[in-house]
Amino acid sequence: MIDHADFYLKTGDGQELAIYDRGGRDLPAVIYLHGGPGAGMNEEDFHFFDLAKWHVIAFDQRGCGNSRPFGTLEHNLVPDGVADIELIRRHYGIDRWIVFGGSYGSTLALSYAIAHPERTEGLVLRGVWLARKCDRDWTFEEGGASLFHPDSFAPYRDFIPEAERGSLIEAYYRIFLSGDEEKKRKACKIWASWEDALITLRPFPIPEEVTSYDLSSALLECHFMVNNMGWDDDNYILQHVGRIRDIPTWIVQGRYDLDCPPIEAWTLREQLRNVRRFQINEATGHLSHEPENERVLREIMDEIADERQ
Repeated sequence: MIDHADFYLKTGDGQELAIYDRGGRDLPAVIYLHGGPGAGMNEEDFHFFDLAKWHVIAFDQRGCGNSRPFGTLEHNLVPDGVADIELIRRHYGIDRWIVFGGSYGSTLALSYAIAHPERTEGLVLRGVWLARKCDRDWTFEEGGASLFHPDSFAPYRDFIPEAERGSLIEAYYRIFLSGDEEKKRKACKIWASWEDALITLRPFPIPEEVTSYDLSSALLECHFMVNNMGWDDDNYILQHVGRIRDIPTWIVQGRYDLDCPPIEAWTLREQLRNVRRFQINEATGHLSHEPENERVLREIMDEIADERQ
């Protein structure tokens, strides 16, 4: 998490977005969309960009990071995030920009492009997540990613009474909406720890304490899923892919990404006509800052900048 925002932008519905601004305003613009929902920004997220070539704008999405109020569920689904991106574009007076997003950030990037194709100069996507029910169930219900991590999945599953395991996502949501703050915090930690087990090829230390990341990511991920992301159908992105079919698109994917498996990126690629680069990185998982993912994303952004000169 970044210590403090560069400034706050009011949304008009009681929320304030923490905005981060890097590079010169006379340079080509790119908006960076973090994952989650609920993950928040980190300073290392700017490492994908040569700040001598790009004006990089980023923000903590609703309910996470430095945005206010923290953990809010009100007016907080995909269409709200799309509206926030457009609010930021208008604030800066930018005509068209590159939209860069990974994991849930790719979902939000694609949704923004569908709503505003005329404002989207290009899409740079990593770890594509189409957010259909089958994609949500892959990660958070039994029989998907749990087949690869049964030992990590067991604590997540077993926290829910056996009689309530017909939908683990909905069972966790009931806890998150309950008044039992201690149980809610524990459930957030268990949810986040289960997903953390999936996101890198090699495990990394997970802190024992409940962090702000645990609270916002678990709560908001579950909220978005239970509410079908705020969409009116289960296949929103692919149903509307015709609106973005010709937008230049670059896609980077980890071969062993268990959180957003490669079939999602491949399925999207098959529906697009202007994919400039589609790359599956071997020996790589989900995280954007795994060395090969970061290297290729940086390379792509340098190539796009150089082409513009």
